[in-house]
Amino acid sequence: MPSTDPHAAIVAQHLGKTVSDAQGALTLLDDVSLSVARASSLAIVGPSGSGKSTLLGLLAGLDRPTSGKVWIEGVDLFALNEDGRAALRAGRLGFVFQNFQLIAHLNALENVMLAMDIAGRGGAVRSEAQAMLERVGLEGRLRHMPATLSGGEQQRVALARAFATRPSLLLADEPTGNLDAVTGQRIIDLLFGLQREQGTTLVLVTHDMQLASRCDAVVELRAGRLHIPASTPPASETVSEVAI
Repeated sequence: MPSTDPHAAIVAQHLGKTVSDAQGALTLLDDVSLSVARASSLAIVGPSGSGKSTLLGLLAGLDRPTSGKVWIEGVDLFALNEDGRAALRAGRLGFVFQNFQLIAHLNALENVMLAMDIAGRGGAVRSEAQAMLERVGLEGRLRHMPATLSGGEQQRVALARAFATRPSLLLADEPTGNLDAVTGQRIIDLLFGLQREQGTTLVLVTHDMQLASRCDAVVELRAGRLHIPASTPPASETVSEVAI
């Protein structure tokens, strides 16, 4: 699998992750390989404990694999030290989490501005952060603290924070998991609208098949092994060389 594929945002090659527990070695991921095209969207589905969040963490360089490699836009992720991986995440990756992960003592505007500062975004940070919050419908909540916002409003702040840095790659872990169906649908619409506007590559983990069906491709993890499920969007152009 070529790490220098100009059309690939992410290439993972033979990823494995094994940890030790009281019963001995536990395999979380087993020989996972995939390539995700730039500006496309991929959903990773599967039952709890199948390795979805583990895979997402490895693709972000937040954890190290027991075996295998990951390239982000041609950069060998695990050839970098921790500072190098952190710099790559700050410059190229955005994150959306199930539990929002907003900073409690900062208001909505400050949460977005801080992410932009960490990413090294210059220019009119405040006005750009405000414009992004207005884009997600929070023009009346700029100075509200996270504790005073509903779950849907907090996730909209999280989306604004993620996209305000203009990442080339966005990783989302159960972005609608803590939301009701109606609010979740609004978040889905915003997520894909922003992804299309910015040409961002989106990789998300979800149990929500309605959300997964909006992606260009869907892959399934079962007991740490990767599969392309039947009756899903075609994967051939978005995800290639899936190891089963």
